[in-house]
Amino acid sequence: MQRFGFEIVPVNPNFAGSEILGVRCVASVADIEGAVDVVDCFRKSEDMPSVAREIVRMSPLPSVLWMQLGVTSAEAREIAQAAGIAVVEDQCIKIAYMNQQ
Repeated sequence: MQRFGFEIVPVNPNFAGSEILGVRCVASVADIEGAVDVVDCFRKSEDMPSVAREIVRMSPLPSVLWMQLGVTSAEAREIAQAAGIAVVEDQCIKIAYMNQQ
């Protein structure tokens, strides 16, 4: 997605402080500086409610919680939507983007 002009902030507590795709990785979404439009998650479905609880504490709120292929969570969807965040489940953001071009 970087090749298409999107700014990516990698989030992974195991790699915090190191660089991924040329960008410094942070430990959690709470550590991201500035506004975030989309939180694109490559996590297991059972991890998503805790991710959703984390992103609804962000300020400003992101516009979208995106769960990659194979990832769904009714609980995460409810948490995010209750905060006014749109939710996409079980879709690859790159495939979706390429289909719109």
